[in-house]
Amino acid sequence: MTEDQVLEKNTRINLLFDFYEALLTDKQQTFTRYYFQDNYTLGEISSLFNITRQAVYEHIKRAEAMLEEYESKLHLLEKHQQRGQILQQIEARIEAVQGMTMAAKSRQEIKALLTQIDSLS
Repeated sequence: MTEDQVLEKNTRINLLFDFYEALLTDKQQTFTRYYFQDNYTLGEISSLFNITRQAVYEHIKRAEAMLEEYESKLHLLEKHQQRGQILQQIEARIEAVQGMTMAAKSRQEIKALLTQIDSLS
């Protein structure tokens, strides 16, 4: 895995963790937080909890799998990202008409984008 791929994976896991943390076991939450957010190594985590590195690794791998499974069923991260894109489009439209009277077409575009946001909830 390249450095960019590792960074992308870590970012995704952290985002998924933000959405689904409460659905993981206490150990999965703790080990995932230490590993992905606090950048502890498997060895450091295993020393802190007096368990093997393999046990830590298995808890983290199970947590990753569960996070991906929850996302595949609930799509919370995907919807969050879609809402962000739609909001950026709204901001761009508003800036385009800022300082002048908003044309009817622009108002319709903004309303359509807002409806899209609403349907994602």
